[in-house]
Amino acid sequence: MKKVLITGGAGFLGSHLCDRFIKEGFHVVAMDNLITGSLKNIEHLFPLKQFEYFHHDVSKFVHVPGNLDYILHFASPASPIDYLKMPIQTLKVGSLGTHNLLGLAKEKNARLLIASTSEVYGDPLVHPQNEDYWGNVNPIGPRGVYDEAKRFQEAMTMAYHTYHGLETRMVRIFNTYGPRMRVNDGRALPAFFSQAIKGEEITVFGDGSQTRSFCYVDDLVEGIYRLLKSDYAFPVNIGNPSEITILEAAQEVIDLVGNSNAKIGYRDLPMDDPKIRQPDITRAKEILKWTPIVNRKEGFAKTLDYFKTVVKA
Repeated sequence: MKKVLITGGAGFLGSHLCDRFIKEGFHVVAMDNLITGSLKNIEHLFPLKQFEYFHHDVSKFVHVPGNLDYILHFASPASPIDYLKMPIQTLKVGSLGTHNLLGLAKEKNARLLIASTSEVYGDPLVHPQNEDYWGNVNPIGPRGVYDEAKRFQEAMTMAYHTYHGLETRMVRIFNTYGPRMRVNDGRALPAFFSQAIKGEEITVFGDGSQTRSFCYVDDLVEGIYRLLKSDYAFPVNIGNPSEITILEAAQEVIDLVGNSNAKIGYRDLPMDDPKIRQPDITRAKEILKWTPIVNRKEGFAKTLDYFKTVVKA
């Protein structure tokens, strides 16, 4: 039985990856220090013999006994509210954590996939964003702790690939949503869903004209799985190119919840907030034969079903 270590395994994306690898017949080792993850996301896996959980901060030395075939490094605060509150932990998990896991991969002769992000493109001057674009990031701005942690993570991973010949993969993740997102994680969609369910004012930052391209979590997991199994070592965008404004997303959620009286309240746009975001997924289509299949209407409906279970109206 192949064995995979998933860091950040109790988080939103990590827990869905745990499910997928269990389904694929892997022995799954989840590792998380729970600063943003929750055991509720993986408690259904605890009775399984092929599942283990370690409470650990990967910024410190990482040891996993026995053989290891794959490592997926998904440990990191991933929303502005988290990394603005925990800037140093965010930088450490992207740098020290990545270094520790690269060392573990080298020791175990395992293939390592890192979770990078569309945030490496910063507030982009190229649209849509393809993998050859180097980005427009403010290294000392409030978002720099996340953006630069991920950019360093990519550089360190590529160095291990070229210098040590380590098998590495890099996914650049665009705005992903779905069940198990944290209600108060500070991102647009969880805020919209919870506010609409509660009948509260819907908070939109700026004038709502900034764009995002939302990808349903199942599509993302499929793309990641295909990338891990591929022989491609350079970054690959995984996201849904269907681009909409934040204001349009808010309106779609309001319509879906059926709360026609909902009012939208505007707040100042946070510093360095990207004005546009849309993945060019040509590389994923060509190399992985991957394209997203869940449209926003279907994905939003599934996400609403989840939020109704965790948000009291």
